[in-house]
Amino acid sequence: MNKLFFRILVLLMSLSLIGIILVQVYWFNTSLKNNDEQFKFHVKSVIGTVADKLQEQEAYSFFDKYNRYKDSTGKIPQKVDLLEFYYIQKNHENNTTTVYSNVLKADDFDITASIFGKKLDSVRFKSFNSKRVTEVYNSNKIDNSSVQKDMTPDLKIEKTGSLDVLDKAQFEIFFKDIASTMPLQERVSKDALEKLLRKELVKYGVNTKFEFGVFSSGLATKVKSDGFVYDANNTYSIPIFSDNEGNNKYQLLVSFPNKKKFLLSDLVGITLLSIIFTLIIIIAYTSALNQLIRQRHISEIKSDFINNMTHEFKTPIATINLALDAIKNPKIIGNETMVLKYLQMIKDENKRMHAQVENVLRISKLEKKELDISKETVNIQEVIEDAIEHVNLILEDRQGTITKHFEAERTNVLLNEVHFINVIVNILENAVKYSPNIPKIDIFTENVKEILIIKIKDNGIGMSKVAQKRVFEKFYREHTGDLHDVKGHGLGLAYVKKIIDDHNGQIYVESEKGKGSTFIIKIPLIN
Repeated sequence: MNKLFFRILVLLMSLSLIGIILVQVYWFNTSLKNNDEQFKFHVKSVIGTVADKLQEQEAYSFFDKYNRYKDSTGKIPQKVDLLEFYYIQKNHENNTTTVYSNVLKADDFDITASIFGKKLDSVRFKSFNSKRVTEVYNSNKIDNSSVQKDMTPDLKIEKTGSLDVLDKAQFEIFFKDIASTMPLQERVSKDALEKLLRKELVKYGVNTKFEFGVFSSGLATKVKSDGFVYDANNTYSIPIFSDNEGNNKYQLLVSFPNKKKFLLSDLVGITLLSIIFTLIIIIAYTSALNQLIRQRHISEIKSDFINNMTHEFKTPIATINLALDAIKNPKIIGNETMVLKYLQMIKDENKRMHAQVENVLRISKLEKKELDISKETVNIQEVIEDAIEHVNLILEDRQGTITKHFEAERTNVLLNEVHFINVIVNILENAVKYSPNIPKIDIFTENVKEILIIKIKDNGIGMSKVAQKRVFEKFYREHTGDLHDVKGHGLGLAYVKKIIDDHNGQIYVESEKGKGSTFIIKIPLIN
C-alpha cells in the first residue's frame, strides 16, 4: 500500500471517528437542554395550577359558609331597586314598535361577620336579580309615538332571574378583602399544599423529589417543607393569594434537589447504548488500525527477510559453484589436497544454508506447537561448554576470547540439551557478529534462591532502548549503520525466546549503544 494513501486513509478514518463522537456529544447536550425546557414548562404549569386552586379552594370555603348562613337565617331580605332601563325601537317595515325594559334589584342580607374570622358586628351582602320584559305593539295602536299604560301589547315576553356574574364579582371583592387580613397558616396548611403539589406534579409526569416554601415579602414563612433550600438553578416561583388591587404578598417557591438526576434518567438508556456502540467502534477502529499497521510492518519485515535470505543463500551458492568449477580444472583435480579443500568449502557452505533453513523450520514448528521438546536433568555448565565448542572456529577466526565466570553452586536444571545449546550458540554468534573489534565475551553463572542465572556479556555495538524491547520479535533486525558485513534474518533471538519460555524461564537484555550488550537468562533449579 502506498504510504501517502495509507496516511490519508488513517486520517479520514480518524476524522470520521472524531466526528461520530462529537455528534453524540452534541445530541446528548441538545437532548438534555430539551428535557430541561420541558421540565421547566411542566413545573410552571403545575405551580400555576396550584396557585389557581389555592385561591379557588379559599373562595369555595368562604362561599360555602356564606350560603349556609344565608339559607339558615330565615330573614326576609330588603328589596332595593337599583336601576330601571327602557329601550324603544320602531320598525317601519312591519309597522311595529318594540319596548324593552330591565329592572335591576338587590336583596340585602345582614350576616354576622364572625363566620369569616372578622371581629366586626356584621357584614352586608347583596344578591342581585333582574326582571326583563320585551313587548311588541302594532304602530296603529300607538298615538303620538307614546305607549299608554292601559295598552295591551300584541306580544309580551318576561324573563326573571338572578345575576350570577354580579353576585360572583361582589363576592370575590369582599372575600379577598377579608382573606387578606387573615394569617397565612389559616389560609393554607403545609400538608394541604404538599398534597396538592404532589398530585399536580404526578399528573404532569414530574416524578422526582421536591421541596416547597411560601415566602412573604422575601422572608420565609412557616408554611414550608423541612428540607427546603433555595437554589437559583432548581427553584421555581409564582405569586399566590392576589388581592383586589392585584398585589401579591406571598410567593410559592418549589425546589427540585434531584433535578439533574431526573433529567438524565430519561437519557440514561439511550446514552448507555450510544456509549457502548461508540466504544465498540473505537475498539474496532483501533484494532483494525493496529492490525493494518502491524500487517504493513510485517510485510516490510518479510520483504527484508526475503532479501536477507536471498543474500545469505546467494553467497554460499556462488562459493559452491566456484569450488566446483575449480575442482573441474585439470590443474586442481589431480591435486588431492586442493580437491579436499574445495570439498570442505562446499560442505561448510551447505551446512550454513542447512542451518538457516533449520532456524526457519524451528520457528514455524514452535509457533504451531509441533516441535517436540523433551526435558531431562542436565548440568547447565556442561551445556555452556558444548555451546562454546560450536562457536570456537568463528571466534578464532576473529581472534576473540570467551572468559567463564562459573560461580553457581547448584547447576542442575530440567531442560532439552539440544535446544538449549542452540540458545547459547545463537547468543554467542550474535556477540561475535555484532562486535566490530576483537570480540571479548564473558559468561557468568550464579544462584539466586531457586533460580539459576546465566549472563552473556559482549563488547559489541550495543542497541537502542527500542531495539531492547523488540529484539526478541520475529524478523526484527536493528539497523547496524556502517556495519555492512552483519547478515541475518531476524529469527535467531525469536527462536531463543520461545525455547526459554518453553522451559518456564525468562530472558531479557541490558544494553547501551557503543558499550555492548548483556543477555540475562533465568532458569528454575530442580528442587
